[in-house]
Amino acid sequence: MNREAAIPVEELVEELAPQRRFRPYPEYRESDIDGVCAVPAHWADKPLKYVAAVNANKFADTTDPDYELEYVDIGNVSLIEGVTSTETYHFEDAPSRARRRVQPGDTIISTVRTYLKAVARIDDPPENLVVSTGFAVLHAGPALDPAYLYRVVQSDAFVERVVAYSVGVSYPAINPSDLVALGIPVPPLNEQRAIAAFLDRETARIDELIAKKQRLIELLAEKRTALISHAVTKGLNPNASMKDSGIDWIGSVPEHWQVIRIKFVAQVGNGCTPSRETPEYWNGWFPWLNSSVVNLPEVTEAVELVSDLALRECHLPRIYPPAVLVGITGEGKTRGMATLLRIEATINQHLAFIRPTTPHCMVEYVRHVLHSAYHFLRDESSGGGSTKGAITCEQLGGTAIPYPPASEQSEIVRFIDDARTRLDALTAHSKSVIAHLNEYRSALISAAVTGKIDVREGATA
Repeated sequence: MNREAAIPVEELVEELAPQRRFRPYPEYRESDIDGVCAVPAHWADKPLKYVAAVNANKFADTTDPDYELEYVDIGNVSLIEGVTSTETYHFEDAPSRARRRVQPGDTIISTVRTYLKAVARIDDPPENLVVSTGFAVLHAGPALDPAYLYRVVQSDAFVERVVAYSVGVSYPAINPSDLVALGIPVPPLNEQRAIAAFLDRETARIDELIAKKQRLIELLAEKRTALISHAVTKGLNPNASMKDSGIDWIGSVPEHWQVIRIKFVAQVGNGCTPSRETPEYWNGWFPWLNSSVVNLPEVTEAVELVSDLALRECHLPRIYPPAVLVGITGEGKTRGMATLLRIEATINQHLAFIRPTTPHCMVEYVRHVLHSAYHFLRDESSGGGSTKGAITCEQLGGTAIPYPPASEQSEIVRFIDDARTRLDALTAHSKSVIAHLNEYRSALISAAVTGKIDVREGATA
């Protein structure tokens, strides 16, 4: 695992497509296309509308109301992955923008919210596939290879012009007629096919490496979770005598450990949200936190502040650090997540605090235990007699946890922190490799479709 994560980006790039394989074309001329300085001398510059049709087909409003269709909205498409998902509707229930029909080989590109850069090739669509009117559907004409059309439209050179020519601040859009007025480089058909084949092969190799790195990140996350769970339930001594904890999610623990309910070693409580209709409650001096903070490793500052009046009249708890904060409501992932509180603060009703009442209880250790108890807490709060989708303070206080002596808590925290530092470094490296590969992928596409590199011989390599 370590060896895989340590491969330098430069070696990956060299492995994929060494630049020495690609030479420039023998002769270039100035291009009339914005953002493209020069193209091979024998290539043409043409507005997209001269070589492709746009929005040629649509579903009629008289379509059978019971007709079932597969719908693609802008949120279902990404620049790199293409169409990532579809939604199924009967025609009468479908959004009014579900009207654009597509054919095999078409390319779709978003004309609204263009900053999302939603571009996809439609290779083998089902007959009932329909895309949003927020897309321009481009169909290659006789002088354009459909696969090359997709790569041109996907290139940074084209996408950046679409974004630049969009109007509007919160909902930028480009008129389809303005989009198809944009020029593209048009090589001879045989070269278009060679470029498309080359890019299909090279991007597939890049995508395979990205998938390996993404899988490595998943494995590192699994290892991190397993490491924490083992440390807080089994300890660090592999030869320790064990006993049954009597708690399913904990299993066996070292014989000299206790299994104790949180309420016996810590205070548990939660807060509230002062009325927004009383401005005197807000913009004061005391930190007030909402459940989004559980996404942080620790809390050292607050976005919102409340006043002394809010503290008094709303009976907000003043929580002194160190403490643990736990998300306790909602169906999202924050329910059951925990973070460390490093500042004096108060909280809303979607958080609970755990503040040790004994010096033998380390908040860092408790936080690691709660990380291991995440799925248990969520399951417990989704059924039985509890409020559905919520962890009560009573439940949290009554949760039994492994409780080693204070010295072992410290050792376990140090061990976990050291291990997490190493695993996080490997994860960060893998994410950096993925970012570099995506950059390389984009650069390769742009270089090929603008003729910066001659890939005609490499197209069949």
